[in-house]
Amino acid sequence: MPVSIDDFESGNLPNRASVPERVVRYLSDRRDKAFTRSEIATAIDEDPTTVGTALSRLKDRDLVRHKGEYWAIVADRDRVAAAYDLHAATDRLDEADGGIDPDEWQAAAPETPHPSERSDGEDG
Repeated sequence: MPVSIDDFESGNLPNRASVPERVVRYLSDRRDKAFTRSEIATAIDEDPTTVGTALSRLKDRDLVRHKGEYWAIVADRDRVAAAYDLHAATDRLDEADGGIDPDEWQAAAPETPHPSERSDGEDG
């Protein structure tokens, strides 16, 4: 969904759930059925290729099942809930502290490894 260039420039962008989140939510709400990639894409108003990529990644994480042309949420509700509880917690922390700046993280890293990470015989 496009946004105005003014919103783009100002960073005033919609806070929309990611495609994988929307796929999981859609399938979870309809756990008694399986759908084709195209049906899911139409239902969540996304490009089928984008949905296909999301489904493949979700399958790699054991969050969705796939047979033939059809996709469904896994039967393990706790697994799905845990995956998205962690995601939601990470988002809340990033909102609170602005997230992790990789350059700042690297600058703060110690020069020598922690004793638990040293190989035998290595001194700090």
